[in-house]
Amino acid sequence: MTRTEPPPGAPARQVVPDRERFTLRARIGVLAALVAAAMVLLVSAAAFLVVRQNLSSTLDETLYQRATAAAQSDLASPQLLATIPPAVLGAADLHIALVYSSGLASSADDSSRPPVGDDELAVAQGIATESIRTGSLDRVPYRVVAVQAGPGRALVIAQKLDSVTKVMSRLGTALPLVGLGGVILAALAGVAVARTGLRPVQRLTAATERVATTGDLRPIPISGSDELARLTQSFNAMLGALAASREQQRRLVADAGHELRTPLTSLRTNLELLAAADRPDAPSLPAEDREELLHDVRAQVEELSHLVGDLVELARDDAPMITTEALELGEIVERALARVRRRAGETTFDVTLHRWAVDGDSTALERAVLNLLDNAVKWSPPGGRVRVSMIPMPDASMVIEVADSGAGIAAEDLPHVFDRFYRADTSRTMPGSGLGLSIVAQAAARHGGAVWAGQAPEGGALLALRLPGRPPEPDPSP
Repeated sequence: MTRTEPPPGAPARQVVPDRERFTLRARIGVLAALVAAAMVLLVSAAAFLVVRQNLSSTLDETLYQRATAAAQSDLASPQLLATIPPAVLGAADLHIALVYSSGLASSADDSSRPPVGDDELAVAQGIATESIRTGSLDRVPYRVVAVQAGPGRALVIAQKLDSVTKVMSRLGTALPLVGLGGVILAALAGVAVARTGLRPVQRLTAATERVATTGDLRPIPISGSDELARLTQSFNAMLGALAASREQQRRLVADAGHELRTPLTSLRTNLELLAAADRPDAPSLPAEDREELLHDVRAQVEELSHLVGDLVELARDDAPMITTEALELGEIVERALARVRRRAGETTFDVTLHRWAVDGDSTALERAVLNLLDNAVKWSPPGGRVRVSMIPMPDASMVIEVADSGAGIAAEDLPHVFDRFYRADTSRTMPGSGLGLSIVAQAAARHGGAVWAGQAPEGGALLALRLPGRPPEPDPSP
């Protein structure tokens, strides 16, 4: 047989083993049939042996009782034995004879003489009190029983084993047929049970194929309360999580596109104006206007850079922290304050810091604190004051409060200030993308903390970040 090799560069054909082509339903049916076959084999063998033993024991007991009764009656005399018609013995399927210690045997005639051997002679000679064996006469099996019938002689009774043989032959034929029927029924029952039991699995398979083909994330109907029902419930939970993740991604893309459209449009307009002013036939652009356009372009590019950075950060919503190290939270707040002071203008800061150790990502925490400070500076009036306080809590956590002296947050906006792209009506004309506080909430969630918003005693907005941690270890140096 010639083996065809695939052409060069073609992917190798995967050969599926024959045992993997069987469905689970077929495997369960085959397993049920094999188990039934093993049980039928054991039961049939046990039944056959038990029946044969019982039949042999019953025949031996019957023959022994007959031989004992005949030996104690007048039938044990040679004269009476010779007068029994052979037809009577043949009708009873018995062969009777008297065996003497000399080896001679007497019976009604030759046709009714049983098989006689050394065992029967030993009983006649008094060596044994009785004997039971299987002998043959003219190749016909007999069951032979011998008992003592007086001094120097034994009474021997034999009966053919054809009745027992016929029963055992019929039983040997019937048991395999019944067993085969049982195996077939067991296989059919196994397939039926597998079909019924695997129906929820088939629904799960169809659902996964539907999700892979169409992207449809509708839940699967649940019936019952068994393990497969719990599996379906878990699968529905996974589908719900996938649907929520897809909706979250869709909203992120839609909101990002909406937020990017405005600065891109403005940037394109300014660049077109600058390009048009550089044409030979275009009127000259005043230096002040040109410088203003360039300033707007730089500001728009910086706004786009911040927006893209915020989007990349939020796209890692489900990603674990990459770098985890022991950090000093007070130092992180100081670094964020140093950065925000350079662009805060006339805003002043009232700072209260404490030493506090946290385990986490230094970059993410510093950015979260920086966003809180930038938000406070943006909403504070010129010459306003921003309060930054670190407050230890009794539950082994530290709260960073940032309060501004602005107009505060409306009550209907408080639950949404940490949502992505959320901007209150009063902030539509303000610069920003609406992503800064959502990054703060994401950083808090990754570090096992929380965020909330409220009204500050100073009259402005109060934003708080709580982070679990521990007091720092004392400095061993004197």
